[in-house]
Amino acid sequence: MIELKDVCYARLFTTDLDGASAYATTILGLQPAGIATGERQFRSDSRSHTLSYASGNPADNVIGFELADDRGLNDAGAALEAMGHAVHYGSSSEAERRHVSNYIAFNDAGGTHVELVVRPEVSGRRFFQSRDPGIAGFNHVGLFSSDPGRDELFWTRVFNARVSDRIGAIPLLRLDRIHHSIALVPAPRCGIQHINHQVESVDDIQRSHALLRQYRVPVVFGPGRHPTSGARFLYFQGPDGMVFEYSIGVTEVDELTHRERQFGFEPSSLCMWGSKNRVAEFGE
Repeated sequence: MIELKDVCYARLFTTDLDGASAYATTILGLQPAGIATGERQFRSDSRSHTLSYASGNPADNVIGFELADDRGLNDAGAALEAMGHAVHYGSSSEAERRHVSNYIAFNDAGGTHVELVVRPEVSGRRFFQSRDPGIAGFNHVGLFSSDPGRDELFWTRVFNARVSDRIGAIPLLRLDRIHHSIALVPAPRCGIQHINHQVESVDDIQRSHALLRQYRVPVVFGPGRHPTSGARFLYFQGPDGMVFEYSIGVTEVDELTHRERQFGFEPSSLCMWGSKNRVAEFGE
């Protein structure tokens, strides 16, 4: 089993690099972290970067996960190749651009581009927000899945993910005690469905809600509260159709006592406050 430590970064491709970069700072509130061969990188916590934008096709978006060491990375590459996955072993220059010591790249069972990395760099300088959204760090991702059952088996049998809860056919998968790091969202495509940043308080969510309305950024869900994780949330539209989420108060799971729950695929399973949902994959 391949042991994932954490979700590490998202590498996003865009048709408007200047516009997407401005969105990352003005709307998301991330800190510019530098430019690496046409790739603009941004911080949301102590790491050197957790999100980047580069010119290209948004269908090529990449999600990165951290492994413990090079031995684990080599074992992961061998295991994936044995399963029939084409594995790219990153060069030193490619690893340097990602601010990691080593990495491999492959496509998951559904075709999403994934990178496994070792020793992502952290910065001695504290994260400084470009506005005041109260960001506490990059937390989790939603991944499109054309077959959630198949992809759940991939992430729980090949990797160390565990199911915390399900909403209809959507499994919410954890890597540690945090309720979930991956959500597998049914859709006839692959790639990243949404990107979550944790914030420090409900006040931060409400302040961002007001700012989004001021800038006419579409709010697609919330403010609301998930009955699965307990998180208070706000989803909003980003460049190239990407959905971003702020949330606060996600549950930590007790591994000894927690039993996964099955929620029906209905509005109250997504928001216990009754917030209007406009995220297509979550249903109308």
